[in-house]
Amino acid sequence: MNFIFSDKVPAPGGHYSQAVQAGGFTFVSGMLPGPGVAVDGPENFARQVRATLQHCERVLEEAGCKLTDVVQCTAYIVDVNNWPEFNRLYAEHFGTHKPARAVVPVPELHHGFLVELQMVAYRLAP
Repeated sequence: MNFIFSDKVPAPGGHYSQAVQAGGFTFVSGMLPGPGVAVDGPENFARQVRATLQHCERVLEEAGCKLTDVVQCTAYIVDVNNWPEFNRLYAEHFGTHKPARAVVPVPELHHGFLVELQMVAYRLAP
């Protein structure tokens, strides 16, 4: 088992790793947009989704993975009405790669954020 930490994303706020590798899988913990990302304003949701996707991508890179290695993603979003915008931004970021995914509407997230992402990637060691 390998515990992954990247200094290119906000440090965990609790007792957990940013990601853990085991048996060819990389499990990325729930990622929030992090400090410095506005929690209000007209472009707020889009900014938060982009920042969170970038955090996930940076942690995956630290683990030796790419977005194309992602096999599953769980997205927690505040307000089901944000689903179409989330889907658009997610598709823009992932391109033609389409991992399995669940989008879970929730009433609120920590620190007033509007999105949290958790991913699983698979890659055999070279």
